[in-house]
Amino acid sequence: MIAGHFGFAAAVKAQEKQAPLWALMLATVWLDVVFVPLFLAGVETLQPVPGASGYGASIIHADYTHSLLGAILLSAVFGAAAAWAWGRRTGLVLGLVAFSHWVLDLLVHRMDMPLLPADLGNLPRLGLGLWQYPLVAAGLEALLVIVGAWLYWRALPVGSARGRLVAGLILVGGLATLAADFTSLLP
Repeated sequence: MIAGHFGFAAAVKAQEKQAPLWALMLATVWLDVVFVPLFLAGVETLQPVPGASGYGASIIHADYTHSLLGAILLSAVFGAAAAWAWGRRTGLVLGLVAFSHWVLDLLVHRMDMPLLPADLGNLPRLGLGLWQYPLVAAGLEALLVIVGAWLYWRALPVGSARGRLVAGLILVGGLATLAADFTSLLP
């Protein structure tokens, strides 16, 4: 869902001009940024799904970064840092964009997202599992990229060549990333 996260960030930038695009892009993958060192340390893990390959072929045991409470706390930290740098409104927007990662992941993840960090209480895990339907998941992600790039492009001032280039890079880069993920499913 990486490309879809970036498409969402571009859509938010269309409405929130004061928020730096790079900060929106970082916010939307913030949970994954924190996941990487925890994964490298063996705290959070990936478990291959038997018979699955490529796009969404793992159960992700991100029991800290992708738990509901963990995502709320990490998003609040990101938003607080952004508020210190750019003001209260931008901090709130960036905190919400950081949390959007969890909401979008909820759509595609299998039931591997705990409510509490470290799966405290052994409560039911969440996830709607769209990765089990790669065409549907890829279609949703492509839609996020296309709509996000279009909204960003549409909100640009007339004659903004640099902005149009960025919108094009979001569109082409997002769809290329999605295509690379999707081609791993082909025989």
